[in-house]
Amino acid sequence: MRQRPRNPRATQARATNSRLIEARRTPPAAQRQSALEFSFGDPTPVLDRREIFDYLECVEIGGRYYAPPVQLLGLANVFRAAPHHASAIYCKRNILLDTFIAHPKLSVQDFSQLALDYLVFGNAYLERVRSVMGGAMRYQTALALYVRRGLKAGEFWWLDRGYEEAAMPVGEVFQLREPDLRQEIYGMPEYLAAINSALLNESATLFRRRYYQNGSHAGFIFYMTDAAQDQKDVDNLREAFKNAKGPGNFKNLFLYAPGGKKDGVQLIPVSEVAAKDDFLNIKGVSRDDLLAAHRVPPQLMGIVPNNTGGFGDVEKAAKVFAQNELRPLQRRMREINAWAGEEILRFKDYTLEAAA
Repeated sequence: MRQRPRNPRATQARATNSRLIEARRTPPAAQRQSALEFSFGDPTPVLDRREIFDYLECVEIGGRYYAPPVQLLGLANVFRAAPHHASAIYCKRNILLDTFIAHPKLSVQDFSQLALDYLVFGNAYLERVRSVMGGAMRYQTALALYVRRGLKAGEFWWLDRGYEEAAMPVGEVFQLREPDLRQEIYGMPEYLAAINSALLNESATLFRRRYYQNGSHAGFIFYMTDAAQDQKDVDNLREAFKNAKGPGNFKNLFLYAPGGKKDGVQLIPVSEVAAKDDFLNIKGVSRDDLLAAHRVPPQLMGIVPNNTGGFGDVEKAAKVFAQNELRPLQRRMREINAWAGEEILRFKDYTLEAAA
């Protein structure tokens, strides 16, 4: 049998089509998709670029007084940020107040303010008020939030809420200062290292509070692929989800989709991450940081133990606290007596009365 001669043009056309098909199946190297590697960004420290403040000293303001190295109003706001932070300071203040022996020239109220200012700001100011005859009539506490140290020795300035400035009598104000490593003008509180823990505690509480107030329990994606019978049904469903958000609105939703498929309506929750934010762990860790910074036994702050064994003997803890924390505070405050020239600050021993 004779074979039919091949058409060279047809052969060339078939070869060209084969190359085109192969080219479509195998894209060029420039068009091939390679593995994509990416990251969400390197970790950024919270305290980055803070080292620039290490080169600064207390800045002179108008050639009259020095500005504090930290914002005093910020310390006042942090004082109420976390319950364990405020409770530890109040605990120290109350024990100091219990051991304080009242003096005719220094009231209990002024001493309470003096102790609170010293524990919160690391500075406390006691002003001497003289009588007409020139003697010391009484001593009153000047709020540390509004007092600034002047450029000259013994000079202090009073800032009336930051707007008006008035010079205080020279030599009539005593500054009780907590020592600092970088400057000797203002004192710094001991708990500065735990400020981030206090703010974290506050942020966790606010997050949890907003979680319930904003109705984040209704946080999900409602994915619907079935064709609704009427657009009004979709609008009503959208309005129902919108009204489900709000304080305490734990609502149940009913959807009737006749003829719908199994996966035509899907509910994809997205608020589970918020529900698993380790709220209790954050509160516990930040609490421990604050207690470590203040060195106050948890038994004295009314903290409920999580274990069955408790925190131990409260009487022994109170005695150790009085020895290590209370007596040093009393000794520092007695420095006022040398400035005043009389013993206006006296303390009695801290004792625990036996139960009747």
